[in-house]
Amino acid sequence: MNNEPTSSNSQTDWQRLDAMSDEDIDLSDCPEVTPEMFAKAVVRRGSPAKRGKAQVTLRIDSDVLEWFKSHGRGYQTQINQLLRAYMEAQQEVR
Repeated sequence: MNNEPTSSNSQTDWQRLDAMSDEDIDLSDCPEVTPEMFAKAVVRRGSPAKRGKAQVTLRIDSDVLEWFKSHGRGYQTQINQLLRAYMEAQQEVR
């Protein structure tokens, strides 16, 4: 993901935001985060793998690899997640 700003001129009124207190912020359209939500949360990055992983050498097309790498950190995990989703879908079919 590209972290560069899309515009060099911010249209945000930073002075107004800096002057706001927590009570001034309208959270009416944001649901409150409950303990149940946290219990269902899935941590993707930095957590230890639940299953053992095997290191393999895999030949894939260079443009495919570059596409995954272009999305930044975690591209190997993304590839694994896609392979797992395919595997699980095939298990449901059989």
